[in-house]
Amino acid sequence: MLQQHVFSKCRTVIVVTLVVSGAGPVLAQTPAQKSSTFDRWDKNNDGQLSRDELPAGARRNFEKVDTDNSGFISRKEDQAFRIRSTRRRPPTPKLPQGVLVERDIAYVKNGHERHKLDLYRTEKSNEARPLVIWIHGGGWRNGSKNNCPAVPLVNRGFVVASINYRLSGHAVFPAQITDCKAAIRWLRANAGKYGIDGDHIGVWGSSAGGHLVALLGTSGDVVDLEGDGGNVDQSSRVQAVCDWFGPTDLLLMNQQAGDRGTIDHDAADSPESKLLGGSLQDNADKAKRAGPITYVTPDDPPFMIVHGDQDSLVHWKQSQMLADSLTKSKCDVTLTIVAGAGHGRFRDPKITEDSFRFFEKTLLSKVR
Repeated sequence: MLQQHVFSKCRTVIVVTLVVSGAGPVLAQTPAQKSSTFDRWDKNNDGQLSRDELPAGARRNFEKVDTDNSGFISRKEDQAFRIRSTRRRPPTPKLPQGVLVERDIAYVKNGHERHKLDLYRTEKSNEARPLVIWIHGGGWRNGSKNNCPAVPLVNRGFVVASINYRLSGHAVFPAQITDCKAAIRWLRANAGKYGIDGDHIGVWGSSAGGHLVALLGTSGDVVDLEGDGGNVDQSSRVQAVCDWFGPTDLLLMNQQAGDRGTIDHDAADSPESKLLGGSLQDNADKAKRAGPITYVTPDDPPFMIVHGDQDSLVHWKQSQMLADSLTKSKCDVTLTIVAGAGHGRFRDPKITEDSFRFFEKTLLSKVR
């Protein structure tokens, strides 16, 4: 039988399958060019590349190439990345008819290069619309706001934003959540300009993005996580959260993964340790501060949580713990455990459709 775990006030579980997708940027070079490029960049001739040795335009890919998180790129890592990069990148999806996009809007004045968002709106709208914000994954160390899966919501009555935030190679936690909160405050401050109903904002993310949206949902009143990104007169609270397989209690990730886990979360070079700026178990207080489950209160917004039962990176019990905590606090939460699914975006469109309907029920119906 398919295994299902549900905590719900309003929804029916849909069990489907999952697929991991993604590809690197196109950068075709011959083996000779690869070697000469590496040697040309290796200014001190030590056989490895530091971030400072890379040209400015290549530094954004440093974490993607440095797969062992050593802080340097070896010749082997450089060649492996260039081979991966020759794979054809899927074309950027065309915008649905009637949808306009404004890209790279700065949401922090004089901020970091990652303090930017894309905004998707309908060509014709005479009234303020609810907003859904997509927050990307990537282990807090890579990823981007491109290829936002929430764009179809524009033709279903919403404004959609997709944001970048500082990665762990730029700054350690809480920089990532303070950036997300700064983006929400900026969007509220500019709601009139962009046709946004600032009283109805939902967030959606996967993996590291799922962690951040869950944290947004539970920490709306936590001053310590607001940061100094401007628009302090605006609230960073959200009214709906869709969390796809995000971590919720970092300290328990290894214990729950057991023999099925594919990475050592407690290692000094793990994504979680890099996020905190030190070995995970040696920074228990910081890990607790970063956990969405730490801040659960009865006034938290409705949650939809989806997780695959074969996820070898983030065990599904991470999501169940958060759902248990929200249920105990009498919050509105639905948890769907997808049988046979691993870690990545879901192939079956029913899961995405279910997420769309969640936002329609929690945000759109309250407006109309």
